[in-house]
Amino acid sequence: MRKWATLIVAVIIVGGALIYFANSRGTAKDEATVQNPPALAQGGGDQSDNGGTVDPEGTSGDGDTASDNGSTSDTEGTSDTGSDATGGAGDGTTGQNAGQTDDGKDSAATGGNSDQDAGNGSDEPAGGTSDNSEFVNTYDVEHVVSNPTSDTVLVNKTYRLPEGYVPPDLVYPDVAFTFSEKIDKRKMRKVAADALKELFDAAKQDGVFLAGVSGYRSESRQTTLYNNYVDRDGVKAADTYSARPGHSEHQTGLSIDVSGTDGKCAAESCFAGTKEAKWLADHAYEYGFIIRYPEGKESITGYKYEPWHIRYVGKDIAEDVTKKDITLEQYFGSAVPVSK
Repeated sequence: MRKWATLIVAVIIVGGALIYFANSRGTAKDEATVQNPPALAQGGGDQSDNGGTVDPEGTSGDGDTASDNGSTSDTEGTSDTGSDATGGAGDGTTGQNAGQTDDGKDSAATGGNSDQDAGNGSDEPAGGTSDNSEFVNTYDVEHVVSNPTSDTVLVNKTYRLPEGYVPPDLVYPDVAFTFSEKIDKRKMRKVAADALKELFDAAKQDGVFLAGVSGYRSESRQTTLYNNYVDRDGVKAADTYSARPGHSEHQTGLSIDVSGTDGKCAAESCFAGTKEAKWLADHAYEYGFIIRYPEGKESITGYKYEPWHIRYVGKDIAEDVTKKDITLEQYFGSAVPVSK
């Protein structure tokens, strides 16, 4: 009897030990699971934490100022004739570090559709209002403007000039330039050339001596410049500082890159700190010109600040745009007459 009692006690002890051991292993396993959770799936996780996507274009802000790196070129490559190594960017001008200055850039397009004739049946856009329409600002949507000869034509990434367009009344402005050759980039349309002379004369009265850097640029010249930039930097980068053929403001004959007569900082970011740049910012509108790619408007124009690139639009619009601190894209919104 005592023998059986001893055996029962032993079984109870062993059983209890086994139960305790099993429970201990389970707890340890649970703790290990909590301490070592499975890795998050790579896909969505927290990739945004690493800042890698902050600048999807990888170019933060150098829309037109490749020249910010000291390279002075203009978006359009100003060297229209090879002589403009400092050509104006105007359309993205400084964006390259190519040291050329012709500027191939062209600001961003605005309001995507505009198959309407500004609602007024004329070739002139209604304009003057749009605080901030939904700007397309992309080459993915392209319209050909139906009013290429208008002083107020909007040309940028969405709105292009008709293929092969050449302004009808190009002349040589009676003003100083940073080069002496009588070449295309010295030309402008007559209305803009006359206004430019008034502007230069007024600046001179104030002790500010200006010189032209790069005016008109043909579509074929723009094609050469843009292709050179693509070969050097790739399409994505080139589009941040150089306009594609047909999309350059310089082709309108209404835009020009300006510097001081000494040519220093021509189509370069350092021009922003000069007395010439300050005078243009304060007075250009009085003569019908605007700073086409103003500071802080890169997301709308598609290019960095270009204090040297001025565009003739007439005194009324110039004053309105300047006083309201807006861009030509914001002024016209989607009221841009197009042919297709």
